Amino acid sequence: MPSFSIKRGTLSDIPVIISIQEKTWEPTYREILSPEQISYMFEKIYSAEALENQMTEGGQQFLLLFDSDVPVGFAAVAQEEPGYFKLHKIYVLPNMQGTGAGKYLLAGVEKYVRSAGGNELALNVNRYNKARSFYEKMEFVMIKEVDVPIGPYWMNDFIMSKQLEQ
Repeated sequence: MPSFSIKRGTLSDIPVIISIQEKTWEPTYREILSPEQISYMFEKIYSAEALENQMTEGGQQFLLLFDSDVPVGFAAVAQEEPGYFKLHKIYVLPNMQGTGAGKYLLAGVEKYVRSAGGNELALNVNRYNKARSFYEKMEFVMIKEVDVPIGPYWMNDFIMSKQLEQ
């Protein structure tokens, strides 16, 4: 039986975040994106320098998910405007998917957002990502479709949102 806990991430956790990402990124996107786009985005978003910038300049709060003392997932969220937060990232190791880990982590994100005065949490999810059904089960609703340029590539996303009660 999993024993989950969450702690706020710091700059010293960047190697852990990269390690989790290396194990989740390719399996998540290999059927959706080209290998070249996966490599490009990984370097743009998950290099140590990019993560440090997201934490220090980008205002992203990272939350790390542990099963006992083992890191098994992470999320990153930032306030975009008063009351409105965006979930930039949420990943759980493939072997932990289906165990309640993602649900626990997302509940932790929502708790953090409410504690910071947020009443709405939004996210982008690739239109072809199986995670969309998870977000729908967690009461997110699709707001609109967007095509987001990332370097020479495009992410074809849905923007989903959830109203949070205080």
